[in-house]
Amino acid sequence: MEWTRIIIRLIVSALVLMGVGFLLPGFTLLGFTNALIAAIVIAILGYIIESFLGEQLSPQNRGLVGFISSAVVIYLAQFVVTGMGVTLLGALLAALIIGVVDAFVPTQLR
Repeated sequence: MEWTRIIIRLIVSALVLMGVGFLLPGFTLLGFTNALIAAIVIAILGYIIESFLGEQLSPQNRGLVGFISSAVVIYLAQFVVTGMGVTLLGALLAALIIGVVDAFVPTQLR
């Protein structure tokens, strides 16, 4: 049951990333497989940053620090995921859109 929920959330996260890549300048992501890998990498990087710096950096706190940390995680993911390219502005805009989508359709992996 738990694995099913995780898989569904990863798929939703990948679809959101594909939508963001389609809509935003400065954010490119090639195909569903890369989007799925990016969703996994972003979840892992977010977990690592939260583990070291505390949950106040969580995007769920909806603060400026959480927003900036989300943008940093998205920006760093491009160095791990082949076919993903993100500018600083693209990362900020993606964090904003993903935060709005996450408010309605939670995609955070916990």
